[in-house]
Amino acid sequence: MADSFLVDYAPIAVFMTIATFVALAAVALSFLLAKHRPDKQKNAPYECGFPPFGDARAKFDVRFYLIAILFIIFDLEIAFLFPWAIVLGDIGWLGFGSMMVFLGVLTVGFIYEWKKGALEWD
Repeated sequence: MADSFLVDYAPIAVFMTIATFVALAAVALSFLLAKHRPDKQKNAPYECGFPPFGDARAKFDVRFYLIAILFIIFDLEIAFLFPWAIVLGDIGWLGFGSMMVFLGVLTVGFIYEWKKGALEWD
């Protein structure tokens, strides 16, 4: 039993060892070979060409957050739809019905956001 356990997980252990070695080697080589000459520009908080204006902790309009949440919702929807579409033949009508309920809940949330005017920009 213990031998089959080791045989099954040996490739994973080898992969993790090699990955750890490569990552540590990359960090060590970049530290050893990189030029460490910080100047005023590199130590500035922004490297966009002009000094920062205003406070970085300024409040944003809530619509930015609503659009971000809407993006996450539809991104997750797509992430769930691809595997569902692949196994649709195996899961039958129960799987189809549960996905329709899921899509219905997302649609109701989208309509709510739309009716609240979160997608309107002035």
